[in-house]
Amino acid sequence: MSKTVLSRETLLPPLAAHVLRHGLGDASLRPLARSAGTSDRMLLYHFGSKERLMADLLSHLADIYSNALDAALAKDRPATRQALLESILTLSSGPALQPFLRVWWEIVAGAARGQTGYREAAAAMMARQVEWLESQMPAGDPDPAGGARYLSTLIEGALMMEAIGQGAIARDALLASDTSGH
Repeated sequence: MSKTVLSRETLLPPLAAHVLRHGLGDASLRPLARSAGTSDRMLLYHFGSKERLMADLLSHLADIYSNALDAALAKDRPATRQALLESILTLSSGPALQPFLRVWWEIVAGAARGQTGYREAAAAMMARQVEWLESQMPAGDPDPAGGARYLSTLIEGALMMEAIGQGAIARDALLASDTSGH
């Protein structure tokens, strides 16, 4: 039986699984190392610092989330911004993506508290989301960059409302509004 060679690439999947199961509160070096079957020293060896480990881990989680959305939306590009918004909100409220959202809200809370690295991680993840949304905008959209920023704002607000048990308010408001942006 061959032993897996440890590298950033082989360590990130078990680390991500641990964070999705337990959240960021249990993301200190020892529990993370245990989840990856290694030591905290080896994590530091491969990532250089806990800050770099967390940045790479959060980036990896963002990739997984984006890939899940890509796979779910790959069949047909939505014809309107409203359809894109509805698709993303439907997917995001499903059980498969809930662990990602719980981690996202931990990142947002950490950023709001001024925790080291959280604001930077949140900014990088939001930039990635806006870039991804721009690539998903309906063909012929008059302002894909502006539309992506607009939809990102609507999505984050709606998901936050859902997280606090007020999703119906957001859904009612979004159904009653025009998301075309023009």
